[in-house]
Amino acid sequence: MNGYFEAPDYYEPAPGDPPAVFLAGGITGVEDWQRRAAAALGGAIVLNPRRRHFPMDDPAQAPAQIAWEHHHLHLPEVLTMFWFPAGDSMQPIALLELGAALDNPARRIVIGADPGYPRAEDVRVQTRLARPGELVHPTLPATLTAVHERLTAG
Repeated sequence: MNGYFEAPDYYEPAPGDPPAVFLAGGITGVEDWQRRAAAALGGAIVLNPRRRHFPMDDPAQAPAQIAWEHHHLHLPEVLTMFWFPAGDSMQPIALLELGAALDNPARRIVIGADPGYPRAEDVRVQTRLARPGELVHPTLPATLTAVHERLTAG
């Protein structure tokens, strides 16, 4: 996949690059929705924090992962897509990242939360309070459509 970066590989924007999208949201205990999203975002640079093989036995990898995510979440050119999939996982890191993004009006975001996600209503309420015009999409396809629209609108 051209323009695909998976942790721990870093992306540095260059002039002429297509738009970039960071796939923020659940990883642990949820389906690999990032693969479907990356395939649907052909033509964009995709930044995927979900590693195919995370070396759990290496204690240095957690700080490296956090640094990778922090770097890419704070690139000004990047649109951040949040997806909160259904399941039992509360996804606390994704919620923390969403809160930071909502409080930064310069951050470009698109948000989706499956109705089966345990904190979906919290995501909708927090989003409405912080960014009254921002929609929270109920499906992954609707969220991806919103990403495409946001990227083509500039």
